[in-house]
Amino acid sequence: MSVVLRVNSKSRGEIKKLTYSINEVASKFGLSAHTLRFYDKEGLMPFIGRDKSGNRVFTDTDLNWVAMVCCLKDTGMKIKDIKQYADWCAEGLQTIEERKTMLADHRQQVVKQMEALKKNLALIDSKIAVYENPEEAEKKYGLLEKQE
Repeated sequence: MSVVLRVNSKSRGEIKKLTYSINEVASKFGLSAHTLRFYDKEGLMPFIGRDKSGNRVFTDTDLNWVAMVCCLKDTGMKIKDIKQYADWCAEGLQTIEERKTMLADHRQQVVKQMEALKKNLALIDSKIAVYENPEEAEKKYGLLEKQE
């Protein structure tokens, strides 16, 4: 999915960064604007700026941050832990080790999830194979479905 890029007009000889509205960002990430506002309210996006009207304004750097928040959320990290990660990022370089440890621990959990999903997928695939050749399955395993 692509986002229409917009360069803000020149102001006093300066070119401002590319910016995106909350709706553009929501569309890019398949989220609702409400979800992004919730994430911001929960402190998951402490770097997001605002325009003169108080509307959230996202830069390319902010899009990278939103992608990371979505990644962590989609892989099962709790909001409170994402908030901790965001807080550590805001603190700067002195929290590199904490962030590294948190992400390494989370990675291990994601690997476990992937292993469980692979096992479940194999079981689903085997059941599909049974249904693709029910006569053979009937001979090999007996009744496919419980009969009343």
